[in-house]
Amino acid sequence: MAILVDSNILLRSAQPHHPHYAMVERALAVFRHETLNVAVQNLVEFWAVATRPEGSENGLGLTTEAATSALAVIKDLFPLLPESAAVFDEWERLVTTYRVSGKSTHDARLVAVMKLHRIGRILTFNAGDFARYKDIEAINPSSL
Repeated sequence: MAILVDSNILLRSAQPHHPHYAMVERALAVFRHETLNVAVQNLVEFWAVATRPEGSENGLGLTTEAATSALAVIKDLFPLLPESAAVFDEWERLVTTYRVSGKSTHDARLVAVMKLHRIGRILTFNAGDFARYKDIEAINPSSL
C-alpha cells in the first residue's frame, strides 16, 4: 500500500542531530516495503522551512544550494505524485464539507492529493491535524 510522507518527516530526516531523526529513520525502515510518496506541497513546505534562518519558526538555515541538494535526495528517494486541476476541486470539496479554515487548509490539500491517488495513510508527526478525515490514517512515527 502507498503512504504519503508529510513535510515534517522529510525535515527531520534531513537533520541527523534532531531528537526525532532516529524515530524517522526507524519509521522509514518499517515501511520500506511500502510505496512512500511525496506531493508537490511537501517539497514546497520542505524548502520553506529548510531555507528559513535557523531558530526561526523551526528553520534549518540551509543555503539555497544546500536546500537544492536536500530536495534532490528527497526526489530520488520518494516518488512525486502527479497533480492536476482536480486537486483543487477535491480540496474545495473537503474544506467546505469539513468546514476547514486557517492553516488547516494546507493539510486538506494533502488529503485531496491522497484521495485522488487512493492513498489512505500519511506518515506525520501531526496526526491530530488529520483526525477529522475518517478515511485517512495518520501514523505518528512515535507509535511504531
